[in-house]
Amino acid sequence: MSYSDQEILETLRMVELETLDVRTTTLGINLLDCADPDLESACEKVYTKIIHHGKDLVRTAESIASDYGVPIVNKRIAVTPISLIAGPSGAESLVPLAKAMDAAAEEVGVDFIGGFTAYVHKGFTRADDALFRSIPEALAATKRVCSSVSLGTTKSGINMDAVVRFTELLLDTAERTKADGGLGCAKLVCFMNPVEDNPFVAGAHIGVGEPETVINVGVSGPGVVRSAIERLGPDADLLAVYEVIKRTAFKITRVGELVGREAARRLGTTFGIVDVSLAPTPAEGDSISDILELIGVDRTGAPGTTVALAMLTDAVKKGGAMASSSVGGLSGAFIPVSEDAGMIAAARDEALSLAKLEAMSAVCSVGLDMIAVPGDTPPATITGIIADELAIGMVNTKTTAVRMIPVPGKGPGETVEWGGLLGTAIVQDPGRYSCGLLHARGGRVPAPLQSYKN
Repeated sequence: MSYSDQEILETLRMVELETLDVRTTTLGINLLDCADPDLESACEKVYTKIIHHGKDLVRTAESIASDYGVPIVNKRIAVTPISLIAGPSGAESLVPLAKAMDAAAEEVGVDFIGGFTAYVHKGFTRADDALFRSIPEALAATKRVCSSVSLGTTKSGINMDAVVRFTELLLDTAERTKADGGLGCAKLVCFMNPVEDNPFVAGAHIGVGEPETVINVGVSGPGVVRSAIERLGPDADLLAVYEVIKRTAFKITRVGELVGREAARRLGTTFGIVDVSLAPTPAEGDSISDILELIGVDRTGAPGTTVALAMLTDAVKKGGAMASSSVGGLSGAFIPVSEDAGMIAAARDEALSLAKLEAMSAVCSVGLDMIAVPGDTPPATITGIIADELAIGMVNTKTTAVRMIPVPGKGPGETVEWGGLLGTAIVQDPGRYSCGLLHARGGRVPAPLQSYKN
């Protein structure tokens, strides 16, 4: 891959003035050969293999950042779903495996490790059941471990029994981490149509079709897109705005692929994908909300927000696909409410509601992300919120997710400060009506007609 002098100068400007960064280099490690009838032996194998493959990740990422002048913010590891590793042991608690993952992640110096994961969209194995029961304790007892579960797919429908169980463990996790505002739930996400090469937490893990090790890169550039639209000015029509977003995403993707391929070369592994997701931070100028307002809405959450987000997401995907044949992951626009300064402000001003966020999730990259609700929200209400979001993904054959934090002791409109990347949340009002009978019925929502494509 070669670069012109103009591209190099543009990249320098994007890094220095427009907060362009490589948000994460995520090393995927296949752990299937770590399965063992003895849980302690399995833990030792998991720890040893993560150390073996991950020991040079941080050093390599830092050397690439220094050599190319592009910040690499996070270094992460994603592993095979742990429920697949735990099966032979028959263990009832998988917390020791989570602790082995956490210890290995600390030893190699990565920010997070994802993969305390189970796929239960059609039912539970014994290991899946053990992993579900272990999630609250595992997330409370570890710092770097992230957990994700698949509760549905377009092909299989929605496992409502699993949704109800997820609600229970979500509330348990919030209670166990209430001293930190329920922060354990920020490391826990449920999916419809999960992506098996996603480099972003909390959903990062690698599927069974992935190689022994693989580098997946996540690139983020909301500030770059914002600046490009600002330079375009208010007189440009929507097609011109769309084109400038697409061209900007092309440039961002080129940077991500350069970093990913170089990291793979230096680590002696495979380059997987570059995930071109506009992932915001609470920092000034790094907001998806700012972009939506530049496109033309008075305040994020106002009428017009969903169409602006749809246009932004599609332009990012097309720009990425033009730049690389290895675009994957989620790729589009993230709307994690607590992690975006503009979204935080819009929620504080009551422009952005839970209902509007659900509508926006139909066209964004993920779904309801980093949403705070009152800690005393009834379980049936949480089940309904999750199931609604999964239904959007199921019917539209897209990935949707829910990363929700029931904040103990907080009510609608109150603020919870988590600091750092996780930012500030305004607790959303889930409403006074619920779905108790739906929650109690259980069972399965069948796959939609559009799932029959063979």
